[in-house]
Amino acid sequence: MDAEAVTVVVAGLGVSGAAAARALAARGERVTVLEAADGERQRVTAAELAELGVEVRFGEPALPAGTSLLVTSPGWRPSHPLLVAAADAGVEVIGEVELAWRLRREPAAPWLALTGTNGKTTAVRMLTSMLSAAGHKAVAVGNVGVPIVEAVDGPYDVLAVELSSFQLHWSSTVAPLAGAVLNVAPDHIDWHGSMEEYASAKARIFAAAGTVVYNADDASSSRLAEPYASRVGFTLAVPRPGELGVVEDLLVDRAFVADPVTSAEELACLADVRPFAPHNVANALAAAALARAYGVPPEAVRRGLREFVPDPHRIAHVARVGEVDYVDDSKATNPHAAAASLAAYPSIVWIAGGQLKGADVDDLVRQAAPRLRGAVLLGTDRDVIRRALARHAANVPVVDVPEQDTGVMDRVVAEAARLATPGDTVLLAPAGASLDMFASYGARGEAFARAVRRLAAS
Repeated sequence: MDAEAVTVVVAGLGVSGAAAARALAARGERVTVLEAADGERQRVTAAELAELGVEVRFGEPALPAGTSLLVTSPGWRPSHPLLVAAADAGVEVIGEVELAWRLRREPAAPWLALTGTNGKTTAVRMLTSMLSAAGHKAVAVGNVGVPIVEAVDGPYDVLAVELSSFQLHWSSTVAPLAGAVLNVAPDHIDWHGSMEEYASAKARIFAAAGTVVYNADDASSSRLAEPYASRVGFTLAVPRPGELGVVEDLLVDRAFVADPVTSAEELACLADVRPFAPHNVANALAAAALARAYGVPPEAVRRGLREFVPDPHRIAHVARVGEVDYVDDSKATNPHAAAASLAAYPSIVWIAGGQLKGADVDDLVRQAAPRLRGAVLLGTDRDVIRRALARHAANVPVVDVPEQDTGVMDRVVAEAARLATPGDTVLLAPAGASLDMFASYGARGEAFARAVRRLAAS
C-alpha cells in the first residue's frame, strides 16, 4: 500500500470488513466503513473502530466522493449498486484476501492456499495439523478461523489459507507458495451468474501459485490445472509419477520424491484418516500435497492426520440405536457434498432437504439410488428431491415432512427410525442450505443430534 494516507472505503461491518478496517487504520489510512444494517452488534463494532479513527456510516451504502480503493466483504455480489458505482468511477474493488496480500511485510510468511466446492475446512485444518506436527508455527486463516489481515504480520512461519469463490473473485495478485483446487461442482451460481464464472473464480488460486495441486479424479479441477507445468495431482487410485495417491491401505507420495518415476514415499495409512470416508481421504491427500510442497516430512504428515480433530457436523457419528447408526453431515449443503457423504455408507435412510439454490439433484439421486433404503424430506426444496427420487429411485419409500416448527427434527428422526432396519445408517446429508428453517447448518446438525439422543433415551 502507498505510505501516503488515502481514502479507503470498506463495504460491510462483518468479521472480514471490521478486520480490514482495523488493519488499514493501523497503517495510517483514512478509512470509511459503509454498513446497511444498524443493530447492536454493528454499533458496538463501530464504536470500537471509531477509537481507531475509522468512520462508520449506516444506511443504504453510496460511494463517497474521493474514494481511492474499495474493499468489499465476500458476500456482496458484483452486481451490488455500490460495487457497480465503484467500477463505473474507476475505483479498484478488492476483497479482504487481496488486501491482506498487499499489506504483507517482508519477510512474509508463505501461503499454502486451497479452495473447492466441498472439503475446504477439513483439508485446511488437516494441513495446519501437519504443519504444526513438523514444528512450524502455522494457523488456519481466510474462510475459516482468523481473518487473513490479522494474521499476515503475526508470529507465523506459514499460513494455511482457505479461500471461497467469493474471496477469489476479488483477488488478483495473490501468489501462494502452493495452491490447490479440491473439486468443482455447481454451487453459488446465483452469486457468480454461471458455472463458468464460478469455476473461473476457483481457477484464480492457480494463476500465480508456485505449485499447482489438483484433484486427478475431478475433471474440472484437472482441467483448471492443465495450463500449468508445475502441477501435482492427488487421486484415490494408485498414483502415477507426479501424484499422491493410495496403494492398498497406504497414502503414498510419488511427486515430492527424488525420482517420481522409480520411487515413492509412504505418508500414512487409511486408518489415520478420521472420520474415514473416500472424500476425506482425498482431503488428506490434498493437504499432504500442500504440506509436502512446503517441505513437511512424511512422519509429520502421518502425525498431523492422527492428531487432527474434525470440525462438528461433518459425517459425525451421533449414536447407534437399535443396531442403526445415526450420522450428522449437516455441512453437506450442496449435492456434491451430499454425494460424497452418501458414497461412504452401503445402506442408508437419507434425511435431505433445505435450500438447493437452484442446484440439480438428479445425478445425486441416480448415483445414490442403490444405497437408499428410505428417505425423509424436509425444508423449502424437499419437493425437488422428492420428484428426483420418483424418477430415479421409485422403489425407495419417501416420507415428506412439511412442518417448519422448531420441533420438526424429532418427527424427521422418528420417521427415519421407522424406515431403518439393523445395519442401516440414518444419514443427515441435506444437499441444501439450512437458512429456510435453521440459523445455520450447525443449528440443523445440533437439532438432529438432540433428536437422536431423545430417540435413544425413549
